Amino acid sequence: MRLEGKSAIVTGGASGFGAGIVRKFAAEGARVMIADINIEGAKALAAELGNGALAQQVDVSRDESVSRLAAAAIMAFGKLDILVNNAGVSHQPAALDDISEADFDRVFLVNMKSVYLTARHLVPHMKANKAGAILNVASTAGVSPRPRLSWYNASKGWMINATKSMAVELAPIGIRVNAINPVAGETPLLKTFMGEDTPEMRAKFLSTIPMGRFSTPEDMGNAACYLCSDEASMVTGVAMEVDGGRCI
Repeated sequence: MRLEGKSAIVTGGASGFGAGIVRKFAAEGARVMIADINIEGAKALAAELGNGALAQQVDVSRDESVSRLAAAAIMAFGKLDILVNNAGVSHQPAALDDISEADFDRVFLVNMKSVYLTARHLVPHMKANKAGAILNVASTAGVSPRPRLSWYNASKGWMINATKSMAVELAPIGIRVNAINPVAGETPLLKTFMGEDTPEMRAKFLSTIPMGRFSTPEDMGNAACYLCSDEASMVTGVAMEVDGGRCI
């Protein structure tokens, strides 16, 4: 029960890595708001977990939607201890100059602007409490970029840099900011990363991971739990690779 008495928001929490983080947080005693554009998925997971889990629809790319999320969480919990910026998208693998402006804008809004918007609406609350933990779910793509995913890679590199900058600025106030860098896993984004989901493409992708397997939602939940718990009270500005050796 390492998160007993804590409250958390997990964006993109209805599926994939986000759901893994939600499940771990709930198992460790936290009350969790599952924030997702897929409200039915969020409601189903909240009902399954119980323990005060709540569902909240959010479009993390829109200021008014994130503002409603922040207000709902503070009203429900009274105090927010943990924010996990997990929601993310990619574009299909393609030459960097062939990616459409619409696809670029979507990656920018969901992967980057969302971190600004959640900070804008929730960091003041954490400042008032002089405590809080923020976790950004970045990617190995921000450290060791894969070809034909240039703008996705860039968005995750931005997130890693934003994490470190936020950590330096907020540390004196008592707010810690970290990131985790998963390699691809069994999530809705896997097919996007590979271009096509075939046994051959999976084998090729797995050959780049020394441990020979994808990241799992459970892997992300375990890492997130540590970084957001009081056990990591001296850890801030870290981008932890949870990637089976992919970035070595």
